[in-house]
Amino acid sequence: MSGRDIGQELLEGIQAIKAGQGRRVTVQIPGDVKVIRDRMELSQSAFAGILGVSVRTVQEWEQGRRKPSGPAASLLRIAQRHPEALLT
Repeated sequence: MSGRDIGQELLEGIQAIKAGQGRRVTVQIPGDVKVIRDRMELSQSAFAGILGVSVRTVQEWEQGRRKPSGPAASLLRIAQRHPEALLT
């Protein structure tokens, strides 16, 4: 057991945010979606199924007509850094 008091750490974190001392986090939009998909060796259809989006959405991302946002962007960051996490 580590002896950490997670509840206390959370309270301190909330108090720091309220005091304006919270840490800023920059969210990066994932790189080239096609490169990510190719590294995973998946078809557009299979990749769309894993991400829970339509094939058309994947095509739009790959052709640069749309950018992923929200949960899809998060899943793409995971796919980029740890593709095995989505393939299990």
